[in-house]
Amino acid sequence: MHDKKDDNDLFSNLGGNFSQKSQNEDQPLAERLRPTSIAEIVGQEHLLNPGNSLKKQIDQDRLSSLIFWGPPGVGKTTIAKVIAHETKSSFHALSAVLSGVKELKTVIDQARQEKKFSGKKTILFVDEIHRWNKSQQDALLPHVEDGTITLIGATTENPSFEIISPLLSRARVYVLKPLEISHLNTLIDRALKNELKGLGKMSLSISEESQEFLSEACAGDARRLLNALETAAFLAQSENKKEIDLHHVEESFQKKTLLYDKSGEEHYNVISAFIKSMRGSDPDAAIYYLARMLEAGEDPLFLARRMVIFASEDVGNADPQAIQVAMSAMQAFDFVGMPEGWIPLAQAATYLASAPKSNASYMAYKKAKADVRDQGSLPVPLHLRNAPTKLMKSLDYGKDYKYAHDYEGNVVSQQHLPDQLKERRYYEPTENGYEKVIREYLKKLR
Repeated sequence: MHDKKDDNDLFSNLGGNFSQKSQNEDQPLAERLRPTSIAEIVGQEHLLNPGNSLKKQIDQDRLSSLIFWGPPGVGKTTIAKVIAHETKSSFHALSAVLSGVKELKTVIDQARQEKKFSGKKTILFVDEIHRWNKSQQDALLPHVEDGTITLIGATTENPSFEIISPLLSRARVYVLKPLEISHLNTLIDRALKNELKGLGKMSLSISEESQEFLSEACAGDARRLLNALETAAFLAQSENKKEIDLHHVEESFQKKTLLYDKSGEEHYNVISAFIKSMRGSDPDAAIYYLARMLEAGEDPLFLARRMVIFASEDVGNADPQAIQVAMSAMQAFDFVGMPEGWIPLAQAATYLASAPKSNASYMAYKKAKADVRDQGSLPVPLHLRNAPTKLMKSLDYGKDYKYAHDYEGNVVSQQHLPDQLKERRYYEPTENGYEKVIREYLKKLR
């Protein structure tokens, strides 16, 4: 742990009055506990562990311009500030929401002066860089190119779509991941024990169920976790309690816990009810269970994947568009994220529940799989085999094959299954939805 003097020294080179602010009790807990060295950073080991790419750049002081892409509260700003300290660079931060080209020019002028008179490098951190338009991003280019500044941009959006190509080609993109439960528990423990900048002077503990709910409810966001913990701590203190209980944490989130243990029985009960409600063509029940899982903190992409599987397994060719709807919903969520990501998921769930159902293609595969298992690798009929060499042709590979497009209706009668299975029927379409059309067509062919 650093004492106050260490912290003042540590950030004396970052510009402004960062060190004084870090001790300001009026600041949120997340700001007070912001790490001041790489060793203090929790998470992002894939970037910061010894030997990894970003850590090497920092250690060798050969930093290129960077784009940090990741969700809120995972350390983008913190890592940028620590990099400035580790590389002994001046640090300037701009918010793309509040600042524009005018503020950028001021920073550039300061960076030129420092480089000229002291040789000191300047790191410019642009938070939410995706909010800058093309002309604003263009204004960065010459100063990145000539080395006046080293840019570190932070974005929650896909850089491929939000950052102009010339700037993107001059920067290296690093993906930051949501913090894991173990990381968040470390932060809770650190906050409750740290007397200088944390909540240690309050001498509070936290119940196991409260800590579990707190860690899960913040969805990998350290800032959200610490600010909620601070609120819960003050609520406990106001009641003269020495332990933060579930009530305090719920109040801090303005959210009640739901009976839904993601690793226990209720998880399987609710996901089972969700699938069976869609299978039973009950969109009301399906949307209820979807909401119940999302509000309890279930991984939305897990639910999206289940719907993609359902679209093929239970809707199938009764509505061939179902798989497109499910895939589009999954991609839309991946693009939009939360909090709005539930909207395409809700559309997909109600569509799939309302669609005609058929598991004929699913059952066809199961039956074919059984034959593959029971009868092994049966010989492919000679007329279906490829014949790229003279030897193969001499062995009658491909002989008498009938090319379907040469026949009326693009259909030809010939054997495609191995001899032992030539009369086998795997796919038996139902009379539901579009599969009725398929059934009638195959009936004519067969």
